[in-house]
Amino acid sequence: MAYAQLTLEERNYIEMRLKQEDSQNRIAGDMNRSQSTISRELARNTGLRGYRHTQADRKAKQRHTDKPKAIKLTM
Repeated sequence: MAYAQLTLEERNYIEMRLKQEDSQNRIAGDMNRSQSTISRELARNTGLRGYRHTQADRKAKQRHTDKPKAIKLTM
C-alpha cells in the first residue's frame, strides 16, 4: 500500500472511535491502515484535552508547511 496522509475525515473517524474506546488495532484494521500509522497520529496530535481531529489536521498541515524546502543546484 502506498503512503498517503490521513484526511480530515479519517482523523474525524479516529476521534469518534477513540471516544467509543476502540483499540488502535481495531481502528487501523477498519480503516485499512497500519496500526503504526494510527499510533504515530495519536502520539503527534494528542493534546491535553485528548485527540481532536480538527486540531490534529491543523497541526499536520502546519508541520508540512514548516518543513525545509529542498535546495536545487543548477549548473
